[in-house]
Amino acid sequence: MQAAGFSPNRRTALGLIGTALALPAAALPAALPVQAQEPRLRPRLDVPYVPTPQEVVDRMLDMAKVTGNDFVMDLGCGDGRMLVTAAKKFGTAGFGVDINPERILEANENAKTAGVADKVTFEVRNLFDTPIGKASVLTMYLLPDVNLKLRPRILQEMKPGSRIVSHAFMMGDWEPDQRGQVGVRDFYFWVVPAPIEGKWTVREGNDNYTLDLKQKYQTFDGLATVNGAAAKVTGGQLIGDRIRFTLEPADGRHRIFLGKVDGDAMRFDMAAATDVAREWSATRTK
Repeated sequence: MQAAGFSPNRRTALGLIGTALALPAAALPAALPVQAQEPRLRPRLDVPYVPTPQEVVDRMLDMAKVTGNDFVMDLGCGDGRMLVTAAKKFGTAGFGVDINPERILEANENAKTAGVADKVTFEVRNLFDTPIGKASVLTMYLLPDVNLKLRPRILQEMKPGSRIVSHAFMMGDWEPDQRGQVGVRDFYFWVVPAPIEGKWTVREGNDNYTLDLKQKYQTFDGLATVNGAAAKVTGGQLIGDRIRFTLEPADGRHRIFLGKVDGDAMRFDMAAATDVAREWSATRTK
């Protein structure tokens, strides 16, 4: 039985039955991705098409907190169920790509049947050649090595605060912000962090600090100079463009800074600690 969020057309269903019958059971593990795509002159499917179960689709969209204001992109979209479900449930616009023309035909037919063809578009396209910067939410069910190839582009092209949801596979040492599970199927969620590595000058009231920050995805630490004395930056966390860190000077008067990153600038948002930081701002110098 299909969940209410998505009902593939008869042609799609028969195609899936054919795929399943053509393969031995060992070739269909629970966490097998839709496909692996590599740049080719001709499309080559490295694994059989196995769709994400509808319950997992629903949970992935809920984890990403998808709304009608989002633009969702699905890499390796298969029969389009991720975007069709998002469009039906939330009124979300989206764009999906798949290297297999048959899958794209099915996806467009399913969008038309669901009455959301005006919301979502599907194209035969290699995901490595697909710009992703427009997406506020990116969904995928690929292979680990494909995820790793995409990771630098995700961090560089997508805006801070954009959300990523991956069925079954992670992205190397980039730890997910959340994890979910439906039965034996795992899925993972990330928020794209603002890039803050480098040297910064901070102004807090009449005081000036210098920071030298080292970033690892959504976490960071570093060194600081406060009134000419060395200090530490600890507990650095990023959620999109929201930043939090603790400044630990030698005098023991630790301060927690909360703020917002905007390119080469950071500014006060709010602060709370035993020693509450006053209004502050920062500029990247290097």
